[in-house]
Amino acid sequence: MSETRKIRKGEEIEIGPLREFLERELGSTVNEVEIRQFPAGSSNLTYLVEFNGKEFVLRRPPFGNRVATAHDMSREFRVLTALNGVYAPAPKPLLFCDDPSVIGSDFYLMERRDGVVVRGDWPFKTEPDPKKVVAGFVRNLADLHAIDTGSEALGGLGKPDGYAERQVVGWSERYRKARTDEWPDIENVIGWLNERIPDDDGSSVVHNDYKFDNVVLDPENPARLVAVLDWEMATIGSPLMDLGTTLGYWMSPVSGDELMSMPFNPRVLMESVSREEIAELYAEFSGRDVSNISYYYVFGTFKIAVIAQQIYYRYAKGKTKDRRFAQFNRFVGALGRIAKKATAD
Repeated sequence: MSETRKIRKGEEIEIGPLREFLERELGSTVNEVEIRQFPAGSSNLTYLVEFNGKEFVLRRPPFGNRVATAHDMSREFRVLTALNGVYAPAPKPLLFCDDPSVIGSDFYLMERRDGVVVRGDWPFKTEPDPKKVVAGFVRNLADLHAIDTGSEALGGLGKPDGYAERQVVGWSERYRKARTDEWPDIENVIGWLNERIPDDDGSSVVHNDYKFDNVVLDPENPARLVAVLDWEMATIGSPLMDLGTTLGYWMSPVSGDELMSMPFNPRVLMESVSREEIAELYAEFSGRDVSNISYYYVFGTFKIAVIAQQIYYRYAKGKTKDRRFAQFNRFVGALGRIAKKATAD
């Protein structure tokens, strides 16, 4: 998490208006504001903001955003506010701004959590114990799903009744609105999912993008999570659909070297722990029935393909010039093939 970069061209934040906003909200002088960017991530943009000797994290929507509801800063801020005090890995939100004259969009400021994000190679000096590290990762997802959703703060975050159907139908529509290439496997998976929508499996707080590069690990004890990041899609809904997304991100060697080597994948862990083992760990920690997990895995893989498609659409239409996204259509096709194969397994 210490790895920040110079801000990408076209994604700059003007310091003057931001300083004025901070001084108004904090009621004190703000000196020497410095802004750098966390370069990873492909959705909401994340910046390190330093002033008065302290570090904070700023989140704003991507430039060229086409799906406003997927980048609702007020919702993300509200989710973190509701989780503050009941789920320790959620960073504390501090300030929210809905005045576009400050940086050009809504944004919020939150505390910074120091730790390590695993992407690609293992970043620690000691060799990992993959089973322990992954068990910590899965246990935290089960802990999130165990939070009491009856509080007033959490109760208004979602509509659990009919959640599975809304998700399948909604992501199918999002794909078609952002489609740029013809992927028959994706169309086949859409039909398969819509024909088999399961009954609701209960309700819980769901992250909806729980993957390894959205968690921060304790450098002294990698099996302990310091923070869970990127709460933009969190809601109240199906815990098994949340798990399905996590499984969709978890590649296996048979997925091919390109997907295994994607920069946000913890390859060293994926080579040692299977999706089946993750599902078994989740069942152990949560007490939930995962016998129909194959459906949720197919859905999760399809959803990730749609996310990649939406990102590629922004690039293809010139809404973003971030070259990282130039080949995302290939990932859409690859994920479609994986999801299609899983329907037959």
